[in-house]
Amino acid sequence: MTDHTARPVHGGPDATGAAPHDFSTNGNAVGSCPAVLAALREADAAHYPDPRYTALRAALAEFHGVAVDRIVIAASASEFIHRISAAVAQGGGGPVWLPAHSYGDYERAALAWGLGVRRAPEDADGTALRWCCEPSSPFGQPQPDIALHAASDAVCVLDMAYEPLRLEGQPSHGAAQRDRVWQLWTPNKAMGLTGIRAAYAIAPASGEVAGPLLERLERLAPSWPLGTHGVALLTTWTSDEAQGWLARSLDILRDWKARQRAVCESLGWEVLPGDANFFGARPDVPYPPRAAALRAEGIKLRDCASFGLPGHLRLGVLPPASQQALKAAWTRAARHSG
Repeated sequence: MTDHTARPVHGGPDATGAAPHDFSTNGNAVGSCPAVLAALREADAAHYPDPRYTALRAALAEFHGVAVDRIVIAASASEFIHRISAAVAQGGGGPVWLPAHSYGDYERAALAWGLGVRRAPEDADGTALRWCCEPSSPFGQPQPDIALHAASDAVCVLDMAYEPLRLEGQPSHGAAQRDRVWQLWTPNKAMGLTGIRAAYAIAPASGEVAGPLLERLERLAPSWPLGTHGVALLTTWTSDEAQGWLARSLDILRDWKARQRAVCESLGWEVLPGDANFFGARPDVPYPPRAAALRAEGIKLRDCASFGLPGHLRLGVLPPASQQALKAAWTRAARHSG
């Protein structure tokens, strides 16, 4: 049984700082987008941003080709997850449906607001809020039932965190399905700047569907959810310069991913398919007993037990030098344990 009082499990830096070879997070390992870095240096942190984010919302609306009143600014994806869960609870509530394996904040937010959680496909009927994600977490795979959830009467959120970092495959949904759901975007991963917390959502196209919930989301929003650095990141994300850099970085990541999969297979790991800049694997021996030794060598992996997938790892794609460091450290650990 999940311990819902425990602190959430995340990849990334820990009490000892950032690992030199950190496979546990899914940011763009090519680096930080130069255009965004330049914008961050020029950001005016001496003043508040526009509390209505007028120019930012207009830029995001134009980028996605949607009406500006569909754009909802969020402090982060996690903040929006909790806020829309609260808004659903205020509207009368009801159970929340989650994929079998998904980002833990979906469940944490539902339970925090007293909403029941369901996961079985046959239990989706009668739910008030449904979560979808593609490429999915933790393995970057398709979620082929998105169209079914989009057609339901429930509030449906499609988490687009990894769509900008898609390296393979095509979305299993089209524009018609996206227009029926809430789209949640977090470009800081694609821009290689996960330390800047900034996100936004796009409401469904139908005002009749989105209207009442939009009003509750507005009332629940903190003042200035974004500081000037978050505004700079999201504004620059929409630029041709940033999008061109992202496209070039995806070509590099595709090459790195193929190499990394080969490294894992050479270690005797079962490598799972996935479309994003990360993938799942089942190592030849359990990772947790080796975690401390690997961390001492500067390597951090993401154990998937918190996703309900013990024995599996999620690995963000890193440069070849980090891949070879992983191979060498895992091989040394095998010799010492043997």
